[in-house]
Amino acid sequence: MRAMTMVAGLAMALVACGKGNEQKPAEQAAAPAAAPAAAPAATGETHEVTMDFDGKKGWFTPKDLTIKAGDVVKWVVKSGPPHNVAFVADSIPAGAADVLNKAMPETMSPLMGPMKVGIGDTYEVSFAGAPAGVYHYHCTPHLPFGMIGTITVQ
Repeated sequence: MRAMTMVAGLAMALVACGKGNEQKPAEQAAAPAAAPAAAPAATGETHEVTMDFDGKKGWFTPKDLTIKAGDVVKWVVKSGPPHNVAFVADSIPAGAADVLNKAMPETMSPLMGPMKVGIGDTYEVSFAGAPAGVYHYHCTPHLPFGMIGTITVQ
């Protein structure tokens, strides 16, 4: 009897949770909400930066890169994963955070790309619409091992 009461109570709760979630015909026909503004399309060259770690030291190659607004930077895991790309919020040009947050295809948090764990994994960021200046970044897990870099956008 107790088990039947519990089953009946659970069934009633499930039915009650489903109430009010049905869409009315007018709601189904409504236009979808506006999507957030997309990042401007890349128009320039793609630059490759490799990511390495040997157990004692981490590094980007090239460590310092100069590009033009509209270029894309493609980071490639070469050794010692996991790696990511994290821009330093207080060390990038004014207005750059908004541009980068829209341009970064997937993130762990604002200005921080996901961990890439396989050799050959890549991560690309478009600098279309990016303000000129120096962008400081690092690999979060290897920051204590000196894995830092800069991108200068002209």
